[in-house]
Amino acid sequence: MAVPLLGDLWAEAPLENRIFCSVLLFSWAVYLWEALLAWRQRTVYKTTTHVPLELGPIMDSETFEKSRLYQLDKSAFSFWSGLYSEIEGTVILLCGGIPFLWSVSGEISNRTGFGPEYEIIQSLVFLLLATLFSAVTGLPWSLYNTFVIEEKHGFNQQTLGFFFKDAIKKFIVTQCILLPVTSLLLYIIKIGGDYFFIYAWLFTLVVSLVLVTIYADYIAPLFDKFIPLPEGELKQQIEAMAKNIDFPLTKVYVVEGSKRSSHSNAYFYGFFKNKRIVLFDTLLEDYSALNKERSEEAGTETQVVGGNEEDAEEKAKVKNKKQGCKNEEVLAVLGHELGHWKLGHTIKNIVISQMNSFLCFFLFAVLIGRKELFAAFGFYDTQPTLIGLLIIFQFIFSPYNEVLSFCLTVLSRRFEFQADAFAKNLGKAKDLYSALIKLNKDNLGFPVSDWLFSMWHYSHPPLLERLQALKEMKQD
Repeated sequence: MAVPLLGDLWAEAPLENRIFCSVLLFSWAVYLWEALLAWRQRTVYKTTTHVPLELGPIMDSETFEKSRLYQLDKSAFSFWSGLYSEIEGTVILLCGGIPFLWSVSGEISNRTGFGPEYEIIQSLVFLLLATLFSAVTGLPWSLYNTFVIEEKHGFNQQTLGFFFKDAIKKFIVTQCILLPVTSLLLYIIKIGGDYFFIYAWLFTLVVSLVLVTIYADYIAPLFDKFIPLPEGELKQQIEAMAKNIDFPLTKVYVVEGSKRSSHSNAYFYGFFKNKRIVLFDTLLEDYSALNKERSEEAGTETQVVGGNEEDAEEKAKVKNKKQGCKNEEVLAVLGHELGHWKLGHTIKNIVISQMNSFLCFFLFAVLIGRKELFAAFGFYDTQPTLIGLLIIFQFIFSPYNEVLSFCLTVLSRRFEFQADAFAKNLGKAKDLYSALIKLNKDNLGFPVSDWLFSMWHYSHPPLLERLQALKEMKQD
C-alpha cells in the first residue's frame, strides 16, 4: 500500500513541488552515480600495488607507486569537494538562496538609482554576487588542491602571492567578459520577439568565435608569458610538417607554464589561414625551465657533498632527470594534434556544440513562459529572464546534459584513436608511442583503470589501449 500511496501523493502535489523535488532527486542520483564510479576507481588504486606484467616494459615500480599515491590523493579530494558541492547546492535550493540573492541584488540596484524596471542591471548585480560567492566558497578547496596535493606530489610551482594575484586577475577578467556578454544576451532575448532564440543563438555563436580568436593573443598572455619558439631544428621541423599537411601555420609559441605547474600540454588555435601552435615549456625537454632548475640543484648538491662523489652522482642523476619530450616526440604529439584539424574533428565539435546550443535556446523559448518553473524555485510574482536561463539550462536540462556529455566522451575517444592513426601515417607511430609513455610518467597518470569509470569519464582512451593500437600500427 505504501508505494501506491506515495504515487497518489506525488500526483496530487502541485506541479512546482514535483519539479523542485525532481531536480533535487536527479542531482543526488547523479552524485551517487559519480560516487560509485569514483569508489570503483579508488579500489583499483588501492589494490593495484605492483606494476602489472603488461606494464613492466613501460613503467618502473617507483613511478608506478608515485602515480598510485597521487591519484589516491586526488580521488579523496574529489570525493570530499564533490560532497561539499552537492550539499551546498542542496542547501541553497532548500533555503531559497536563489530568490534571496535576487532580492539582495534588487536592493543594491535600487540604492544606486535603478528600480525594478531595470531588470538587466539587477541581473548583472545578481551574476556578480553569485560568481563572487562561488569564488569565495571554492577558494579553500583550490588552495588545498594546489598547496597540499599538487605541492606534495611535486607539480605546484606557485607561491601563495602568485596564487592570489592570479585568482584576482582571473575573477576580474571573467567579469569583464561575462557581464557585458550577459547584458547583451538578455537585451536580445527581451527585444527579439517570437524568434528571439535564433538571434540569441547567433549572438552566442559570434561571441564564442571571437573569444576563441582573441583568447591566446589577448587573454592568455595576461596570465602566462608567451614567447615565439626560437629559430632552430624544432621550429623548422614543425613548419615542414605543417606545410606537408597544408596546415596554415603562422606562428609557434612557447608558453611558460612551468611557473604555475609542471603538468604539460600543447594546442593550436585560430581560424581560416591564421593558425598558431602553442607548446608548454614543460612539454619540451630542451626548453623546460624545470630541467634547468634541476641541473642547477644537482650541481649544488655535488659541490656540497664533496668527498662522497658516488652518492653525489647518484643524487644528481635523480634530480637531473629531465622532464618533457625530445624533438621527435614533440613532433609526434603535434602530429596527433594536427590530425584533429586535418580529420575535421575541430569543425565537427563546433558543429555539434552549435546544434546543441540552438536546440537549448529553442527549448528555452518553449519553456520560458511556464510560471510553474519559476514558482518551483521561489519566484512566484516575477519571472526574470536571467533566472529563467539559470533554471532551464542548469536544472531542467540536467538529464539531457548528462546524456550529451557521455555521448561526447565516447565520440572524443574515437577521435583520439583517429588522430593517433593520422600521426602514424606521418611516420610518427614509434615517437608517439614513447611520447605517450613519457607524458604519462611526467604527469603521474595511473595506467590502470576500472572499465566503468573509464567508459564514463575518460575523453581520451586509457594509455594501454592507445599503446596497443600504436604497437599494431608500428607492426603494420
